[in-house]
Amino acid sequence: MIVEPSGASCGARISGVDLSGELSADLIADIRSTWLKHRVVAFTDQCMDDDALERFTIAMGGFGYDPFFDPIEGRKNIAAIKREADEVSPLFAENWHSDWSFLPQPPSGTCLLAIDIPPVGGDTLFSNQITAFAALPEQRKAELRRLTAIHSARRGYAPNGLYGDNDKGRSMAIRPSEAALAQQAHPLVKTHSETGEEALFCSLSYTVGIEGMSEEEALQLVMELHQWCEREEFVFRHQWEPGMLLLWDNRSVNHKATGGYEGYRRELHRTTIAA
Repeated sequence: MIVEPSGASCGARISGVDLSGELSADLIADIRSTWLKHRVVAFTDQCMDDDALERFTIAMGGFGYDPFFDPIEGRKNIAAIKREADEVSPLFAENWHSDWSFLPQPPSGTCLLAIDIPPVGGDTLFSNQITAFAALPEQRKAELRRLTAIHSARRGYAPNGLYGDNDKGRSMAIRPSEAALAQQAHPLVKTHSETGEEALFCSLSYTVGIEGMSEEEALQLVMELHQWCEREEFVFRHQWEPGMLLLWDNRSVNHKATGGYEGYRRELHRTTIAA
């Protein structure tokens, strides 16, 4: 297994490994340690099908719960993140977030398998929430450690949300629901369950409040942290290639989609890894 760090705050390319067949315990252990170190890892030149994607997800911890998506036909745990060449609906997942942070137990990781990759655009951006928190002044860290964030899916998946009843012409199988109005509290600074590192755990997409703050004060704080975490020294830009599997750690990074592939079809198959 050959690991090439990106040189950014997170991210690495992994080559010399075949994930299409049997996954030994030693291989999975090597992958996990590399994943925990680099937060985001891209496996190049893979020939994986949906069976292989499921085997890999199970080996890395099993399937997490995916609300608000319908799975692809014949599968229970794979969703298609896709956009047709002529689609004009707003780009999916264009705002910073950690996947499903509004759940009581958010997933530890996400896998995306390249199915149809356009020749231009479609990069995925990652912000290292551990490095960003570590770079703050000690007094600011202490202040943030005392705060509790309120997460909700309402901005995206409620009936009146971005992907709700008025969202037309979208090829993705999104299912908005009143369940998106639910709220879940998490520490604003969470301790990584495997590494013990501290990470900021909030986002523009899913953080709707801070306990003890007015809505205006909470929004101001989330915006302030967002602007800090989007600094160049904390961000990694992942560029997609055909035959690539991407794995990231939702406990340590936020991410967002980018466009730039108008006129081309794009599809990836996604699984989530349980907490």
